[in-house]
Amino acid sequence: MSFTLPDSARDWQDRIRRFVEAELIPWEVEAEMNGGEIPPDIAARHERMALDLGLSRIDAPRAHGGLALPILDQVAIAEQTGRVTNALAWCCGEAQSWMFEACSPDQIDRFILPLMRGERHFCTAVTEAGAGSDVDDIATTARRDGDHYVIDGEKWHVTSANLADTVIVQAKIQGGAADGSHALFFVGLPAAGLSTLRTPAYTHTYRHHHPILRFDGVRVPAADRIGAEGQGMGFIHAWFRRERLMIAARCCGAAERLIEAATEFAAGRAIGGEPMARFQLVQAMLADSLAELHAARLVTYEAAEAHDRGLDVKALHARCSIAKLLASEMAGRVADRAVQIFGGRGYMRENVAERFSRELRVDRIWEGTSEIQRLIIAGSLLKRGLAGTIGP
Repeated sequence: MSFTLPDSARDWQDRIRRFVEAELIPWEVEAEMNGGEIPPDIAARHERMALDLGLSRIDAPRAHGGLALPILDQVAIAEQTGRVTNALAWCCGEAQSWMFEACSPDQIDRFILPLMRGERHFCTAVTEAGAGSDVDDIATTARRDGDHYVIDGEKWHVTSANLADTVIVQAKIQGGAADGSHALFFVGLPAAGLSTLRTPAYTHTYRHHHPILRFDGVRVPAADRIGAEGQGMGFIHAWFRRERLMIAARCCGAAERLIEAATEFAAGRAIGGEPMARFQLVQAMLADSLAELHAARLVTYEAAEAHDRGLDVKALHARCSIAKLLASEMAGRVADRAVQIFGGRGYMRENVAERFSRELRVDRIWEGTSEIQRLIIAGSLLKRGLAGTIGP
C-alpha cells in the first residue's frame, strides 16, 4: 500500500513539528523533574501559541470560527504532538465537531466558544471504579427535579480535573420515560456537592492530574444537559472514535521520535571500537521498530482518510479500533526496544525512552483497552464480514 499525505496535511505536519521541537520538547526534563510542572509563564506562552496555531479549532465547523480540517490533517497534527513527553502538548483545549451537533446555541456560546478561545478548560468524567471500558455499566445517576437534575455518583481517572473549570459528566437517567438511558451534562467547577476524594499518583509525570470525583446531590440546570435524555452514549461513541484515532496518531509520533533517538545513539555509541549500530541484534531491533511504525502509520492514515470519504460510521468504528490497537501495541514495543538500545541510560528519567516507556503504556488502556478493541474488531468481522470491516 502506498500513501501520500495531501499538501494541506504536510503543511500542518511541518508547522506543528516546528512548534513541538522548538517550544515543547526543550521543557520535557524540567517537567519530569518537577512533578510535571513548568514555569507558569512558559505554560501560558505554550497555550497562547497553540491557540494562535488554531489547535483548539481544528475540528470545529467554520460557521463557528473553526477550521473544520479533514480528519487526515488532524491525524497529521496529532502525530507531531505525540513526539513530546510529559503531556506538554496538552497546552490548550479542543472543541470537537460532535459538540456542535449535541449542544444548544446557548451552550455553544457559554461553553464551546470559550473553550476554543482558551477561556474555559474542560475535563470529562466517564469512567467509574466498576465501569471502565464498559461505559454502559456506569452507576452515576441523574434524577430530574423541576428545572434541574440531581447527580449522584463517583468518577475515576478524571483527566485534567485539577486544571478545569468545567466537567462533562456522563450519568444514567433515573426515572421518567428515559429511565436507564445515558445523558451528558456540563457542570461548572467548583459545585456544591462535588468533591475530590483523592488524587492518586500515576506512572507518568503530568501536570494534568486524574483525581477521583464524588457527586453528592449536585444540582445541574436542565439547560446544561447536553442533547436529549438518552443521547449521551451516542456522543461518547463519537468522542471515542475520534480519540482512538488520535491516540493511534500520537503513538506513531512517539515511535518515530524513539526510533530517531535510538538510531542516533546506536550510531554514535562505540563498543570495542565499532559503532553499536553495526551489531546485527541492534539492527534487528531498529528494523523491527521501523517496519512496525510504517505499518501502523499507514493503517492510521487510511482510517482517517476513510472518515473523510464518508465511510459508514459502524465500519469506521472498527477501523479506528484497528488503528488504536496496532499503533498503541506497536509504540509499547518500540519504547521497550529503545530502552534496551540505550542500556543503562534508557533507565534514566532524563532519557526520552524511559519517559515514553511509562507514558505509552496507558494508550493500551484508556479510551478502550486493547482487549475491547479486539472485541469491536471481531464483532465487526462477524457482522459485516472481512470486506465490510477493512474494505474489499
